[in-house]
Amino acid sequence: MGWLTWIGLGLVVGVLAKWLMPGKGPGGLIATIVLGILGALFGGWLASMLGFGAMADFSLAGLAIATGGAMLLLFLYSKVR
Repeated sequence: MGWLTWIGLGLVVGVLAKWLMPGKGPGGLIATIVLGILGALFGGWLASMLGFGAMADFSLAGLAIATGGAMLLLFLYSKVR
């Protein structure tokens, strides 16, 4: 997926990650979506660096990578805060 696709996917993935990780979140819906976008971008970048897939591929694996990145970022944000 391209960068814009990862950002678009991050909008959805931010909400999905928040749904999978209930509890005290980073703030409102906007903060969750922003963290989802950043997490999707980070997850996509990390996966491409580790050889799990290219940024241009759209697949269920890409969705899982984006969701995992968003969940990781939400987890780290909640621990830092």
